[in-house]
Amino acid sequence: MDKSYPIPSPESKLMGSDMKRILHHLVFPAAVPLLFFAIALTPVDLFGCRNRGLMVFIIALLGALAGLGAVLVGLIRRFRGDPSSSWFLLSTIILVIPAVFLVLISR
Repeated sequence: MDKSYPIPSPESKLMGSDMKRILHHLVFPAAVPLLFFAIALTPVDLFGCRNRGLMVFIIALLGALAGLGAVLVGLIRRFRGDPSSSWFLLSTIILVIPAVFLVLISR
């Protein structure tokens, strides 16, 4: 007897549209604050003060620019009547966490 198991298709319950949305709008953007705080909390002896600060600044800047792009895409989809445009707001909030943190600690 051949006991072959079917390969789940992307349309199956395992990788449905909800899972794809969570992955694209929650997990991938969460890498930006994770990387930001991982570098910000490293010892100064590892990268040096200036290099560590520049890396943190570049990550925060790229996160803010990606957040701006997510806002634009979300607004365009909102005007077109797409009900999934709210997911882009979640992505934006996650992506701008490093930039907001830098602004708050600079006061």
